[in-house]
Amino acid sequence: MSKAVDIGKVSAKGSFHILWGLVASTIISAVGTIVVARLLAPSEYGIYTIAFIVPNFISIFADWGVGGAMVRYIAQYNSEGKNNSLRGIVVSGMVFKTVIALLLSVISLLLSAFFASTVFGRPQIVSLVQIASLMILASAFVGIAQSAFIGVERMELYSITLVITSIVKTVLTSVLVVIGMGAFGAVTGYTLTVFFSALTSLALLGMLYRSFMGSEPYKLKIMADIRTMLKYGLPLSISNILTALFSSFLTFLLPIFATDILIGNYSVANNFSVLVTFFSTPITTVMFPAFAKLDGQRDPETLKNVYQFSVKYAALLVVPAAFLLMVLSQPAIATLFGSKYTFAPLLLSLMCAGSLSTAFGSLSNLNLIMGQGKTKFMLKLSLVMSAIGFPLGYILISRFGVIGQPITSDISLIPIVIIGLLWLKKNYGATVDLASSARIILSSGIAALVTYSFVYFTAFSSVAELIVGIVIFMFTFVPAALLTRALTVTDINNLRVLVPEIRHLHKFFDSILNLLEKVAIILRV
Repeated sequence: MSKAVDIGKVSAKGSFHILWGLVASTIISAVGTIVVARLLAPSEYGIYTIAFIVPNFISIFADWGVGGAMVRYIAQYNSEGKNNSLRGIVVSGMVFKTVIALLLSVISLLLSAFFASTVFGRPQIVSLVQIASLMILASAFVGIAQSAFIGVERMELYSITLVITSIVKTVLTSVLVVIGMGAFGAVTGYTLTVFFSALTSLALLGMLYRSFMGSEPYKLKIMADIRTMLKYGLPLSISNILTALFSSFLTFLLPIFATDILIGNYSVANNFSVLVTFFSTPITTVMFPAFAKLDGQRDPETLKNVYQFSVKYAALLVVPAAFLLMVLSQPAIATLFGSKYTFAPLLLSLMCAGSLSTAFGSLSNLNLIMGQGKTKFMLKLSLVMSAIGFPLGYILISRFGVIGQPITSDISLIPIVIIGLLWLKKNYGATVDLASSARIILSSGIAALVTYSFVYFTAFSSVAELIVGIVIFMFTFVPAALLTRALTVTDINNLRVLVPEIRHLHKFFDSILNLLEKVAIILRV
């Protein structure tokens, strides 16, 4: 347990650093997104979304598992004090990803006219796709730096890049749209922002790299390091490519079977669903290096404890957030984006539904599997998802349009979670506390039902409904979680051990935990 607590402390600190970066960057970016979405017509916002489909699709092939391999080996070498090997991985990863990304950028530029005119039937967006294609190279540099930041658990650097990027994106895209450049301005602003993010990320990576410099001589082994990373990463890469192809396939179908207006609604809902990532992204980001430090064969008990804790505490954060967004989707969209995106609330609710699988390990399972180096099994999971998702996606999207996209994503996730749970139990004895997960879902569902009953049977403005709804949800969820024992005094004490790692806000979080403990005493749970 002591080792599990130590890992939990490091993960709590890293999660907080990512959380503040996500919150700050998302709030800043939201300003720009709201400005752009309000100034552009839904059809224009749909075109803006379509322009990035081709570059996003082609960029699927830019990594080949090297990013994940960098995180794993950097984390391993950093814990072992092997600075020379760590530096070699960073340089080799940069060389590999730069060459591949440059090649893919050229391919995207050459194919932009074909996809825009022939596949999507929108020849007027050829120039937009070409501009968006340039971001493939810049995104590769951002990915290299982020892999290094995560590997050495310097999550604050990760967050700094997020915040700086969001500021530039908000200012640049908003200004270009305000001066009348429309969708062209939005695409250009976003692409230039990615380049600025690349420069910022590389500058921070350079400072981090110098901190690992030693006096001992070292000869780079670029090809050997690349072979090592590809040996680990190729099965993972094929898995990631299949997953990304599945997502891109669904997105590719949207311009064929849906109008620009509905795609604009889809994009607004997708932007709003990022609020759930406030809680899920910090968790998933710190889990990978945390699980990579553990040896499931030598120390199975620690692995099982860390896994079960990660599932429960991830669910306590993500599941209520998903229910809150689902029940308040209509006033939330109306408040920030206006009344013209009428279809977005339904899409947002469907997108958030998939996050409920967090209670059954969807965020923890894959990170544990990758952290233990079982990338071949990851590939098998991706094959299962592809076999189900590709035909299901075509059927649902061709018949129901944009609504088929989130439904397909939610359904395709179910067998992956089930198979992952069975495999982890068989190979590591790691299990989810299903009773605890059920209590978390029940508590969140009760809070959502109470909130829905109030908000949707009153005649308040969308702003009032949103504010009052959030308050009602929180004041209902906390006692419900305590009464159902989804949250116990033991959990509060466990969290209190981790709070001191959050140096600047530990007093604030400690006060919240003290308040929760007093409520638990009053309720006698």
